[in-house]
Amino acid sequence: MIAEFDLFGVFIAPFVVYALIALIITMIIRSILWRTGLIKLFWHLALFEVALYVCVLCLLILYA
Repeated sequence: MIAEFDLFGVFIAPFVVYALIALIITMIIRSILWRTGLIKLFWHLALFEVALYVCVLCLLILYA
């Protein structure tokens, strides 16, 4: 298990760091999907983006 991250003397839980990294990765994947036009394949865009974020976050927690 990963210990807390020290940010200028403030301890931050690993989940917060993973959540921020997952947000960045999700934004990158989202922009790629918008540029290629594949985003139009999804019926409910907001639901897809939340599901994508949760999947990326889970993968980060499992494999990082």
